[in-house]
Amino acid sequence: MSDIFDDIPVRNDLQTIAFYNLENLFDIHKDRNTHDNDFLPTSVKRWTPKRYDNKLRKLSYAISNIGKRETGKNPAIVGLAEVENATVIQDLLNYKHLENYNYGFVHYDSPDERGIDVALIYDKASFEVLHSETYSVLLRGDDGSPDYTRDILLVSGKLDEEKVHIIVTHWSSRREGQKETEFKRMVSSNKVVEIIAKLKQENEDAKIIVMGDFNDEPDNKSIKNLVDNCGLYNPMETLRSFSRGTTYHHRKWNLFDQIMFTTNYFKNSNNEFEFFKANIFDEDFLKTFSGRYKGSPFRTYVGKKYNGGYSDHFPVYAVFKK
Repeated sequence: MSDIFDDIPVRNDLQTIAFYNLENLFDIHKDRNTHDNDFLPTSVKRWTPKRYDNKLRKLSYAISNIGKRETGKNPAIVGLAEVENATVIQDLLNYKHLENYNYGFVHYDSPDERGIDVALIYDKASFEVLHSETYSVLLRGDDGSPDYTRDILLVSGKLDEEKVHIIVTHWSSRREGQKETEFKRMVSSNKVVEIIAKLKQENEDAKIIVMGDFNDEPDNKSIKNLVDNCGLYNPMETLRSFSRGTTYHHRKWNLFDQIMFTTNYFKNSNNEFEFFKANIFDEDFLKTFSGRYKGSPFRTYVGKKYNGGYSDHFPVYAVFKK
């Protein structure tokens, strides 16, 4: 697969920060600690080494090109969702489209019932990790029993020598209904508010970027809670339309994948990053090319049928200029 952005000059004054839900990036081995029965060579989905390798090839190519149209280079930081473990992240980074970029990663196993976590990969030439930790989201079922979900990841570090805090999150789905599950996303939203408050208590001018699959739209209560109570700017508000989003369900576009950040990224300074632009990375090669779902994300599976694509989500990204 040739690079579609080969002729774009490198912009050293720009850096891309992205988020990508990888749609169930599981390895092919049985893990007693995760619900991975659907993703084994012997399962109904027949998750074979060949299919795993094909997904790694496609995802590594996609990730290497996020933001390259603007910057001429690979992204500095990418938040990930739906990774099974550290092994699949390392396999992804070892693939040919990423292996020469010297990416590192931050990952913690979380108690999620599906066995999927969030993580962060970063170009070691651009970003230095200073601290990382996770925060649990405490949810309860109707009977009062624990309802385990993904932990929230906080990574603090230096992007080209400038300190930044990255929060990566993946909130509860709408599978049982939007209204029925809204309280779960509000619990996660309030936990992020708590993390940001803690960071601002340590430094009121902290530069913070929040990214994730929120399973809510920019105008939903859980997202407005972050924007209104944490002083965040959400560039995704202007990107959503009836014909464009990051994921497509029931013949409707959703923009569940978002990146938002503190408004000090609008301050004019010669030595600090400023917001340049944000977008959905929905290049044609990531789309279904024919049929009733033409133009929607080219998925790995449609139900239990193998489709051979990338993911059921498009990545999102923000470019910052120094």
